[in-house]
Amino acid sequence: MTEIVTQTQLDDLKLAAKGKVRDIYEIDNTLLMITSDRLSAFDVVLPDPIPDKGSVLTQISVFWFEKFKDIVNNHLISADVDQYPEQLKKYSDILENRSMLVKKAEPLPVECIVRGYITGSGWKSYQDEGHVCGIKLPTGLKESEKLAEPLFTPSSKAEVGDHDINISFADTIDLIGKEKAEKLRDLSLTIYNKGADIANEKGIIIADTKFEFGILDNEIILIDEVLTPDSSRFWPKATFSPGKSQKSFDKQAVRDWLTNSGWNKKAPGPKLPAEIIQNTSETYKEIFKLLTGKDLN
Repeated sequence: MTEIVTQTQLDDLKLAAKGKVRDIYEIDNTLLMITSDRLSAFDVVLPDPIPDKGSVLTQISVFWFEKFKDIVNNHLISADVDQYPEQLKKYSDILENRSMLVKKAEPLPVECIVRGYITGSGWKSYQDEGHVCGIKLPTGLKESEKLAEPLFTPSSKAEVGDHDINISFADTIDLIGKEKAEKLRDLSLTIYNKGADIANEKGIIIADTKFEFGILDNEIILIDEVLTPDSSRFWPKATFSPGKSQKSFDKQAVRDWLTNSGWNKKAPGPKLPAEIIQNTSETYKEIFKLLTGKDLN
């Protein structure tokens, strides 16, 4: 297990942003993105970290950036601490395996969600109203059923502590323009389908996920994290059975415990039982090995 990191304080560097999970510092004309072991659920940062989580998220993202580089450029410069600028060498212990040096891009204000299966909030919306984010679906679908075609259901980005808000494709066009909106939709679906095919060969179903994109030199590029247990639902294909919730390789066990705890889903979040923390850490490491074929560094 690597050292648990809940906060970073690199005093001689400028903190550009602090998200739910990541701390981002400015390094000249690049950014240093550090993935902590903080865990957020229902858009609230919980008080308990998950050991090795930051390393898993970073290294899975690096794995996928490589897989998708023929489809879309990304912001990754390097995740190898030995290749970082000299001024970062003294922070090597905290940066090893959980950080990326990335290009500065202008983030687009849209969370690009792709749903290949009906689950989570999509299933609840379908049960209540017969649609998912305004997209009408056939009657008679079962929980966790595979959709005929993956759905692009964007949401607006929220500040830390606020909830993302589902928006229609028309809203997305109003927000960023028709050309960019169509490009985000097409890229998101293409990347999801390729990722789902790769995962399927390894016995994993990617039920849904979210991508983030930015603009660099007038080009849309892939940024942030990609197909991680924080941003996606991973299900084992061997036990998949529509009509119920599925065993998952992500933070679903945390979501389930929080839902059953009676928490009102507003900050502050409750402390997690030790068993949930340990199981979630092991689950994150397991999905990393299944996807990449490697043990976590």
